[in-house]
Amino acid sequence: MSAEFIPPAKPIIGDDERAAVDRVLRSGMIAQGPEVAAFESEFAEHFVNGRATVAVNSGTSGQHLGLLAAGVGAGDEVIVPSFTFAATGNSVALTGATPVFADIDPQTFTLDPASVRAAITPKTKGIMPVHLYGHPYLVDQINAIAEEHGLAIYEDAAQAHGASWDGRPVGTLGDFAMFSLYPTKNMTSGEGGMVTCATEEIARNVRLLRNQGMETQYANEVIGYNARMTDVHAAIGRVQLTKVDAWTAQRQANAAALTAGLAGIAGVTTPYVAPQAVHVYHQYTIRVDAGERDRLRDALKTEHNVGSGVYYPIPNHRLPSLAPFAPGLELPETEKAASEVLSLPVHPSLGEGDVDRIIAGVTAVLQAGA
Repeated sequence: MSAEFIPPAKPIIGDDERAAVDRVLRSGMIAQGPEVAAFESEFAEHFVNGRATVAVNSGTSGQHLGLLAAGVGAGDEVIVPSFTFAATGNSVALTGATPVFADIDPQTFTLDPASVRAAITPKTKGIMPVHLYGHPYLVDQINAIAEEHGLAIYEDAAQAHGASWDGRPVGTLGDFAMFSLYPTKNMTSGEGGMVTCATEEIARNVRLLRNQGMETQYANEVIGYNARMTDVHAAIGRVQLTKVDAWTAQRQANAAALTAGLAGIAGVTTPYVAPQAVHVYHQYTIRVDAGERDRLRDALKTEHNVGSGVYYPIPNHRLPSLAPFAPGLELPETEKAASEVLSLPVHPSLGEGDVDRIIAGVTAVLQAGA
């Protein structure tokens, strides 16, 4: 096997980011400072029409602090998908509230409106939809349900930098949104998160909570956390902001080529994109007929040197950590997706011919098993 391994995901860090880090280290201002403030402002203008934006040390911190800042706590329920990374449910549980798991729409892998409606109780405080894989949730239907029942929307936009629904950017669709800046996201700060807020009150609460409960040094107003972003991380993020649009366009081009090449292959369903949606392809996720997914994943790696990923193999309501919140719950579309999804490489660092290699590998493996 002579061809170089194609990883399923790959951070892109270049000389510009290294120079930015060195500049901050030489300045002596390493903790939260002017770089963080500049990054918050630039991120807000770039992605969320200038909404108040607060930088934190991880996406999970942003989700947790956003919920606390929006008033979620013990006795509340928040409806979440089970088909996502565990941080979504974890962030609700960390506030003392109860995550209530709902099923997904089989086309977009995002919350199913009928399942959300069925999960509402008198304790429901809000809905936390996930823009999974970079595709927005079904905004019109989910937000209409929230408005009908007087519920808040808390966006999990961890994977959706630059995505939109009917021209509206994700991150502007609810009370707050969390964007992750983990190394393999569509852009990174090395580690970190951004919380975009509909009101200055929520933004101020997040600022307090991230910094030991204070905005003015030693004037602690509430019990808080240490969830600050450093200037080193912000400097990386500021550079990545200048590149992310081109990377997104390359992801979309790679996705279009994959879809064209995989069309018509028996046993494969390529990603659906709603007419109202701009998909930013954090992951390019296909469905593979039951029983073939794991064989395809293993053979792509061993026979074709192509990496892939299963996001996510165990639904949250089946995890030992979160299952106690959902005894006996059945979510058929979630279970089916968990057994069929496979994410193929779509990242902008794919080299010439890599997309063709991925298509050829998928085709060869599945035809060999036919």
